[in-house]
Amino acid sequence: MKAGSRYPLQVEVLPDYAALSERAAAIVIELLEEKPDAVLGLPTGGTPVGFYDALVASGVSLARARTFNLDEYLGLPRTHPESYYSFMKRMLYDRTDLRPENCHIPDGNAPDPEAECRRYEEAIRAAGGLDIVLLGVGHNGHIGFNEPGSPWDGRTRVVELAERTREANARFFSSIDEVPRRAITMGIGTILEARRLLLLASGSGKALIVQRLVEGEPTEEVPATALHFHPDATVLLDTEAASLLKR
Repeated sequence: MKAGSRYPLQVEVLPDYAALSERAAAIVIELLEEKPDAVLGLPTGGTPVGFYDALVASGVSLARARTFNLDEYLGLPRTHPESYYSFMKRMLYDRTDLRPENCHIPDGNAPDPEAECRRYEEAIRAAGGLDIVLLGVGHNGHIGFNEPGSPWDGRTRVVELAERTREANARFFSSIDEVPRRAITMGIGTILEARRLLLLASGSGKALIVQRLVEGEPTEEVPATALHFHPDATVLLDTEAASLLKR
C-alpha cells in the first residue's frame, strides 16, 4: 500500500437526503463563484441525483466549468439509456449552460480502451487537475469503479466489476445479464490528486460501510478509506447513513 500522511476526515451529518443534497450543491456553488472555470470530478448513481437537481435549481453558471466523470461502462454506446454519458445528459448536460467541449467522460466504446485511459489522464492534466471530486460509495466501499483491492496509486484504467457492484446496478437494467462486466474508472491515485474530495452517503443501507470508512483503519480492501490520506476530504451523511457511528 502506497500512501502519504494520514489526515482527519471532516464529517458532516445532515438531517435527511434533501439537506445532504443541498449541502453538497452549496459547496460546489461556492467553488464556482470563487473560480468559474473550476474543474469538477463528477459521479453517477442514485446518491448524487439530488445534488444535481439542487445544482440546476440554483441557476449557477457552469459556462466556464470543466467536468470529468469518474467512470463509464465498457462496451455500452453513449446512446444507451444506462450509459453514464446518458445519465449525465439527463442530470446535468442538458439542464445547464455547460459547454459540450468542456464535458469529459471516458468513452466506453473506444476501439483501444487502454489508449482511452491514457488520453483521459492527459486531459485531466491539461485542464490543470481536478479542483474537487464528488464521490459516492458502494456497499463494498468502492469509489468510482475502484473495487476492493484497488491500489492507492492507481490511475485511470480498465477494471472488472465485482459481482456485488453488478447486482447493485442491476436495478437500472432489465436484468443482471445486461450489466456490463467491465468499466473504465478514474484511479484512486488520480482521485487523491484533486484539491478537495467530497463523499456523499445516504440511507441505512450505507451505514455499515460508512462506519468502516470513518472509524476503521485505512485498507485497500475498503477503497473509500483512501480518503484518510487526503488533506481536504469531507464526508457528507444523512442521519441514517451515520446511524452506526460512535460519535
